[in-house]
Amino acid sequence: MLDLRELKAEDLKGLDPSQVAALAQQMLAHIHAQDAHIGEQARGIQERDQRIENQARDLKYKQAKLEKVTFELARLKAWRFSARTETMNAEQRQMFEEALAEDQADLEAQLEELKAQLPDKPPAKEPPPKRQPRRQALPAHLRRVEHRHEPDSTVCGCGRQMERVGEDVSEKLDIVPAEFFVHRHIRGKWACRCCNALVQEPAEPSVIDKGIAAPGFIAHTMVSRFVDHLPYYRQETINARSRVHTPRSTLAAMAGGTSATVAPLLQAHKAFVLSCAVLHADETPVAMLDPGAGKTKRAYVWAYARGAFDPHPGVIYDFRVSRAGRHPQEFLKKWSGTLVVDDFSGYDGLLKLEGRIEAGCLAHCRRRFDELVKFKGSPVAEEALQRIATLYKIERGVAELSNESRLAIRQQLAKPHWEELHVWLQLQRQQVPDGTKIANAIDYTLRRWEALTRCLHDGAVAVDNNSIENLIRPWALGRKSWLFAGSEMGGERAAAMMSLLQSARLNGHEPWAYFKDVLTRLPAHPNSRIEELLPHRWQPQP
Repeated sequence: MLDLRELKAEDLKGLDPSQVAALAQQMLAHIHAQDAHIGEQARGIQERDQRIENQARDLKYKQAKLEKVTFELARLKAWRFSARTETMNAEQRQMFEEALAEDQADLEAQLEELKAQLPDKPPAKEPPPKRQPRRQALPAHLRRVEHRHEPDSTVCGCGRQMERVGEDVSEKLDIVPAEFFVHRHIRGKWACRCCNALVQEPAEPSVIDKGIAAPGFIAHTMVSRFVDHLPYYRQETINARSRVHTPRSTLAAMAGGTSATVAPLLQAHKAFVLSCAVLHADETPVAMLDPGAGKTKRAYVWAYARGAFDPHPGVIYDFRVSRAGRHPQEFLKKWSGTLVVDDFSGYDGLLKLEGRIEAGCLAHCRRRFDELVKFKGSPVAEEALQRIATLYKIERGVAELSNESRLAIRQQLAKPHWEELHVWLQLQRQQVPDGTKIANAIDYTLRRWEALTRCLHDGAVAVDNNSIENLIRPWALGRKSWLFAGSEMGGERAAAMMSLLQSARLNGHEPWAYFKDVLTRLPAHPNSRIEELLPHRWQPQP
């Protein structure tokens, strides 16, 4: 048989018909074989093209998803530091930041997973090392439980014993849920059968007579209620998880008895807070149950705190059924000095009395201009904010100085800026129409000018009332949890507890440790030495 691949034209000459027919049949078979081979190659190419197309589609999808996740992560970070968060109140901002942290962690995990799925590409250049956030060390006072991890064998493959050359230490934070336990007080009885005498150690005085609650449990309940804002019915549910039955009525009665016990301490604390020459004041609404009407009505908590630069901070809350000006007059009738307040008219009657000097709040003025910048884009308001920012920059530099040094620097550096701001506001007021928002902001600032510049005459006076607003915030957060005060006495009791607990926090004390120690010592503590238990003087027992 002729090999078709070696067949030449001259080979076809002289062939008989039978040879031509055989050659034609051979050629047809060869053509059919080539067609089959080409078909297989075509199918292989088509399948390869389909795989390439699918891979390209998957890669495009992953790149699009990676771009989307990267964009979402960048937008979240931009939101975190955006000025838009300033329009939120404290609770909204806290909830937003918590949600943002969760979303950011989720997106970063998705981002790492997507990057791992993409094909490796050689980088154009070595990227700069990523800056790792510095993690805060775990508190040194926490109990450490060591877990030793050593190899099963320390004999080298060569047969020699290895030497220990160091170790790596990592720490992870853990928690054991609150543990309830019982104090058993066993007081032995000793009798003399000869003279019928009986000797027994007397029972220790207790915060609540014949009560089952020890000072630690009472302190935990009060801190949970007035610091962590957990209503009694939630505490009842939490305690039940440890199979401890504490009805909310029992917890409420415990709070009532404790309030009566700490009343002398609260009076001493009030005297201490009102002994200062500079006092901050503010108020906030709180709902109070009105059983006769079947609904709640608005009551108010008034807060009074020692000066922002006072070395011994303290705050006291006063619960009242209204916002009438007679309440601060009654509470501060024996006090005199400089009162830092906003423009609320309820303080006018008090400030007219002899020995009272008013200091204004620069932050309130700034907020009026800030609102105009955010919603109107006012150039005048923008410049006002820049001028006020210069004053705050100076204040940050003198915050840690003594009152005398602070006043001297204010006179030297801040006073010229105050004077320039005053002249500039007067000129701008002549150019803006009456009744506009910018005119109202300027009028408010000029009307309060004497009170605003009180800080230029007294180094102990702050430029704003922000310190007391921060101390009012626990009430704003708490009323979202417990919704309303059950009665006027309930509001007064909450004010008393929060006065002591928040003052303890101001002085750097852990609230539970402070209150437990106070409740332990107070029943047997002499009233003549009650000041030793005040938050600014308290020292834990060794």
